[in-house]
Amino acid sequence: MTTAARPTWDTAKGGRGKGEGDLSVLSKQYSSRDLPSHTKSKYRQEGQGTQEELRNRDFRRELEERERSNREKRGDRNRESGSSSSSKRPRIEQIPAANLDADDPVDDEDEEDATDDEDDTAELLAELQRIKKERIEEKAKMEAERKAEEERIRTENILMGNPLMQPEKQASTDFKVKRRWDDDVVFKNCAKGNDTKTSRGFINDTLRSEFHKKFMEKYVK
Repeated sequence: MTTAARPTWDTAKGGRGKGEGDLSVLSKQYSSRDLPSHTKSKYRQEGQGTQEELRNRDFRRELEERERSNREKRGDRNRESGSSSSSKRPRIEQIPAANLDADDPVDDEDEEDATDDEDDTAELLAELQRIKKERIEEKAKMEAERKAEEERIRTENILMGNPLMQPEKQASTDFKVKRRWDDDVVFKNCAKGNDTKTSRGFINDTLRSEFHKKFMEKYVK
C-alpha cells in the first residue's frame, strides 16, 4: 500500500519547518470578533440595589406603611361616596321644619315605594319559579312519552319479526322451500353436456406442450 497521500512529519507539523517560514507572519489582519470580550464581571452600582443598600432597609416597616396608606385612601374614598349618595336625595329629617306646613302630615312615600318594590320583586321571583317548574315538568313528561313510544315500537318489531309468535299467520303460512320458476321447464341445463374442458397440467416437454400443439395447428397444418 502506498503512502504517497500521507503528509510527512514536517508538513503535518507546520510552522518553522524544512522549507517553510513562520505561518503567523503571513497576515496581520484579524477580526474584531476574535478579540477577547467579557473579561470582567459586572457588579451593581450605587442605586441599583446593592447588598449594603438592601441590608440597611427595613422591609417590614415599609410594607406596614404602604398598607396603612392604602387603608386610609380606601376609607377616604368610601366616605366620599357615602357623602355624595346621601347628598343626592335629602331625607325627611334633613328638611327644615319651616318648609313643612302644619296641616300637611308627613307621609312615608319612600317607605311605601320601597315596600311596593319589594312586593313586586317577590311576585316576579315566584312567577319565575313557577314557570321554571312547569317547564321542567313538561320536559319530563315529553321524555317519558318518547321512551314509552320507543319501547312500544321495539316490542312490535320483536313480535312481528318472529313468525312463530303470530298464531293467526302461522296456520296460513307453510315454511316449505319455494320452488324456482324454471324447475319444470323442458330445456333446462342444456349446455352442461357440452362442457369438455380438461384440466391443463404442466408438461416438461416442448413437443407435447399445449403451446407447441396450438402453434403446429395454426401455422404448420
